[in-house]
Amino acid sequence: MGAPRRIAIVAGSGAFPREVAAACRAAGDEPVTIALRGFADRVTRREAAAVVDMLDPAGLIAHLAALRPDGVVLAGGVLRPGPLAVASAYAAFRNRNEIARVLALGDDGLLRAVVAFIEEHGWPVLGADAVAPALLAREGALTVREPDADHEAAIRTGRACLAALAPFDVGQALVVSGSRILAVEGPEGTRAMLARVAEMRRKGRLRKDDPPGILVKAAKAGQDRRVDLPAVGPLTVSEAAEAGLAGIAVAAGDVILIEREELVRAAERRGLFVAGFAA
Repeated sequence: MGAPRRIAIVAGSGAFPREVAAACRAAGDEPVTIALRGFADRVTRREAAAVVDMLDPAGLIAHLAALRPDGVVLAGGVLRPGPLAVASAYAAFRNRNEIARVLALGDDGLLRAVVAFIEEHGWPVLGADAVAPALLAREGALTVREPDADHEAAIRTGRACLAALAPFDVGQALVVSGSRILAVEGPEGTRAMLARVAEMRRKGRLRKDDPPGILVKAAKAGQDRRVDLPAVGPLTVSEAAEAGLAGIAVAAGDVILIEREELVRAAERRGLFVAGFAA
């Protein structure tokens, strides 16, 4: 085992930043959290060494300089700010043409630009999987209920669709019913996609004799694993159940399981399977 590292966790919403911190401590590292105002919840803010606005890059760099970490992890959800806000926030660090190029590249381009911005100031950005590998899904069923042969065939269809869409920066998840793709995740995220499926079901847009849908989630081909690895948690299970789905299938080693024990309990209560498939 190497020397303990100081890991700065730039924390967005949800419990995930705290789970990363706990995994770091379990590995003998020292986590310190910088909470993003407006995104990090009250518990994370209370435990944080500092709180900073997402559109205050100078403030973030100042806090990192004071903490002197060995690496930085970006963890938790955020909403992408508007282009004018980004341009204003980074005007002191990037010229207008550079900012325009980044914004034109979509969410992946913006995230890579944030990573580059932090690293050019001297701190390597690490993936959550590099400091907390135990949080990643493993192959096989987590629940008592397992996907049957029909589910497995639908999952293969979903995986093939995600692989085909990967070059277009569309999303990391979809809902599949038999051989039919019901919905594909876009910039609105998994929650909104599942709400859309639930609404289609309520309005009778889905046939009652269709096979129940399955949420399939995987990292995009070429995904920068330091940022935006896909994740599922207890809330995902609840929303999948509301959408009438049979289960959740995730790529082993590529998808983060948030609050794993509660996720499994929630799935068992709602009668869903949760399973990892070989990426």
